[in-house]
Amino acid sequence: MIEKAPYPFEHPLNALVLEVFRLNGALIASGDALVRPLGLTSARWQVMGSVAQGRGGFSVAQLARNMGLTRQSVQRIVDELVGDGIFELADNPHHKRAKLVHLTEKGEALFEEATARWRPHADDLAAVLAPGELARLTELLAQLRARLEEGPLSGEGR
Repeated sequence: MIEKAPYPFEHPLNALVLEVFRLNGALIASGDALVRPLGLTSARWQVMGSVAQGRGGFSVAQLARNMGLTRQSVQRIVDELVGDGIFELADNPHHKRAKLVHLTEKGEALFEEATARWRPHADDLAAVLAPGELARLTELLAQLRARLEEGPLSGEGR
């Protein structure tokens, strides 16, 4: 008799992973609706946010690492936003070829408008959690991400 593998959703972490995937999808859909009137998508807004967070000190590779995305996907969006006058590229004193990505004045104004639209939604979402829960939840998710980034997990590469 062949023994069947355990049902994959019996593992307690799988419910969390599935919920994170669903949350990501809901955030993208909500973000798209929120910034569509500004001519943005969630993907463009996310890259703009990473540039804003880095205060213009990140290259495309650094932006991609910061967001957990591939360099190629971020490069495509950066190129589009440079073409739209939202980003500009600047020389990088630490690397000859890897330019730094900056928001232009137009980009800063657009990002501020997107952020202003997001704030009330963020407040509404945060209101469903008790004080301190949001910080604890962020800490727990960061711990799981860090563990994944440490290197191979048991069973990887089999």
